[in-house]
Amino acid sequence: TVKWIQKWPGRSQANENKVPTILVYPNDQFRPSSWGFLSETTAEQYAEDKDFKDWFKTFLDPVRLEQKQAEDPIYSPRTIEEVERWYEDYLKLLYKHIEHKLSSELAGQPWHNARIEFIFSVPTTWPPAVVERYRSTVENAGFAQCRNHSLVIGLTEAEAAAVYTALEAPGIFKDLSVLRVSDTQTDAIALQQLDVVFGATVGSAAIDFEFETFARSRLELAHLTAPLVMPPEEIAWHMMKSRDFQNTKCEHGSPDDAPAFSVPVPRLDISYVNMSVGIEHGEMSFTREDLQKLFDKQIQKLVSLIDSQMQNMQRRFPGQQVNHLVLSGGLGHSAYVQDRLRERFYSGGGHPNAINIQVRVAPDPQLAVCKGLVADRVRRLNAGKAVLRQRCCRASYGTVCKEAYDKDNPSHIGRETVKDPLNGKLFVTKSIAWFIKKGKPVSSEEPIIHNFHRKIAPGDPRRAFPTSIVKSDAEEAFLPNYLNQDTSVLCEIHSDLSSADEAKFKEKNRHFWHRRKHYYQVDYEIRVLIGPADIRFELWFNGQKLSKDQPIKVDWVALPSAAQTDKKPDEGGVLSDRVEMPARWGNGSGRLSDPQQLP
Repeated sequence: TVKWIQKWPGRSQANENKVPTILVYPNDQFRPSSWGFLSETTAEQYAEDKDFKDWFKTFLDPVRLEQKQAEDPIYSPRTIEEVERWYEDYLKLLYKHIEHKLSSELAGQPWHNARIEFIFSVPTTWPPAVVERYRSTVENAGFAQCRNHSLVIGLTEAEAAAVYTALEAPGIFKDLSVLRVSDTQTDAIALQQLDVVFGATVGSAAIDFEFETFARSRLELAHLTAPLVMPPEEIAWHMMKSRDFQNTKCEHGSPDDAPAFSVPVPRLDISYVNMSVGIEHGEMSFTREDLQKLFDKQIQKLVSLIDSQMQNMQRRFPGQQVNHLVLSGGLGHSAYVQDRLRERFYSGGGHPNAINIQVRVAPDPQLAVCKGLVADRVRRLNAGKAVLRQRCCRASYGTVCKEAYDKDNPSHIGRETVKDPLNGKLFVTKSIAWFIKKGKPVSSEEPIIHNFHRKIAPGDPRRAFPTSIVKSDAEEAFLPNYLNQDTSVLCEIHSDLSSADEAKFKEKNRHFWHRRKHYYQVDYEIRVLIGPADIRFELWFNGQKLSKDQPIKVDWVALPSAAQTDKKPDEGGVLSDRVEMPARWGNGSGRLSDPQQLP
């Protein structure tokens, strides 16, 4: 049985499935005075000596933050560090409430000794570096600080909603959006991702923001005629948060939808009248068409996203039919959105691969993501397998390496070369061995294995080897074989073999009759585990996983410049960021997932 917390501070007499992401800070203080529903009280909302923080969830992504700063430089967060602080403060308060609510339900053991897993979803569009920033922030907030507590980044929001819908209605779905049900047994249903998942900033919250902007523009005009008692931007925010608007938004498109509605203007005298902007009797009036325009703007974004996905599916799987379009979340629960999408995609909406498509709503759409995360974890515990067993990556990933120089290879002409001082061979630098290719299915259960071969001169004490992981958004047919403007550094991984048994190192050229230099060859594996929104690395040597002091350290890189990996061989003769050849990528069973044999 899946239970969820419905009692929250500030709503003790009501059942609420969600708690708003809101913080209130007293001016010039770094500790919030309230959060969630407690921040929605009149005292907190109208306090002149406090600062209200909301709408900050998407700004943990630096790209999204920069876009917001360009659009609204006054009211945008100043730095990513400021956003991280808000996240951490909010999550600390959330953690304390979870501990308070669940401690009494644990059977015979205190909270800090209980075995608890905290599973978090992430937005579909977050790149791995943002996911790692989020993971670090969650840890700093106190999650998994106890010995028996663990923190896991689970499915993306889109994947979790799909998993929950498929499990709740296994007899209905044959194909689920771009996910295919590959196992039709009710107790062992499995999903296979057919195409890259795309995302956009579309949702009910975006309608709130658009309404706030619309109301503010009216209020600013009214303020020029007769000054208001509060700044227009503050009044517009309160109008957007009001139950009058929120209820009207939720009812839009339903049989009870009224042709007009009004929203109270906070602290406005009822004698204030400005009919040019719809203000009368202390309220601002709107028409159904005003709200419909706000919905239509979001629906158009959603339709464009679906059209793009359908076109990709038609190119990649021309014989496949998409039978169901499943909606979840606040926007998906809207009757108006459902009706517009049914009209748009009636008989496929011009898509030959969606002739019989049906628009459906996920069961319990507000909790679909949360329940999908739990359902996926329960499946792993009971059946030992995930629901979503294959996924497609939105980008290609590879390692920077060096290749043995071949004068007959056209791609080596004009490339930078270096001579290995230990074996005298000539190598081409800045090559790339791709281990994941954009759009290709990758197992969510089996790791991808890369074999590394490093050379160490006698007396060289180094046992940590760095490797650059790069990414590219280019299509598979246009993936470069070496670093260029289409590639960027994702992270640097440092493999620490200090705990490895040196007796297992291979000694080369140790006899006096060998003319080449004496050295040791170190063979090890890096296993890559592809998560829904992150990438994890494991270091293996001589068939054993090295776990001492986190043997692989990952430094996530923000700058996309290929010049970051433009390094020279160090004095010991080992290229510090290059893969020694031969090396190949394979999956856990030893079968090559990328049949590229590097010389």
